[in-house]
Amino acid sequence: MKKKKQNGVKVVIIAIILVAMVVGYYFYLSGKTEQVQEVKQLGEVDQVLLRNLKTDYPPSPKEVVKYYAEITKCFYDGKYTDEQLEELAIQSRALLDDELIAQQSDSDYLFDLKMDISEYQKNDMRISSYATSSSVDVEYSNTKDGQLASLYCIFNIRKGTMLMSSNHQFILRKDEDGHWKILGWTLAQDEEEQKE
Repeated sequence: MKKKKQNGVKVVIIAIILVAMVVGYYFYLSGKTEQVQEVKQLGEVDQVLLRNLKTDYPPSPKEVVKYYAEITKCFYDGKYTDEQLEELAIQSRALLDDELIAQQSDSDYLFDLKMDISEYQKNDMRISSYATSSSVDVEYSNTKDGQLASLYCIFNIRKGTMLMSSNHQFILRKDEDGHWKILGWTLAQDEEEQKE
């Protein structure tokens, strides 16, 4: 009789634990769904600005250029506040090598950026998409100035009904923290225009 009672108590305890686990898992998933919905409701600029570069710096040259391209696309989209533009500018400069940053003050950078954005808007231009080199196409080299990486990013620019491609070659250098920073970029070829 005692053994039956003990088995009955064990079954009840196991059932309570299982119910508690199911209820806990349900609330865990409910919270995750709400977080995903909140992120979906955020605009593209807000999503780009969510990244904390101090704790979540892009791990490879390709990811650095990809994040820089996301920021650049946001710049020329025009759907942001003045405060968000300044935050985007801060994020973009955080991806640049100290040598490149030293060539222009923060206020000069922001002024030139606003002028460039204004020119794009005046000409009804915006960046519609971008594509970076694949990871295997990144070229690495060691120089007296440090470890360098070179890769390409193609920006597709819409101007009215025209689509132009602007191919940029980015050069990055690894800093003392092991982060890849953009040292500079050049236009890799003339822009091509296509009618749609």
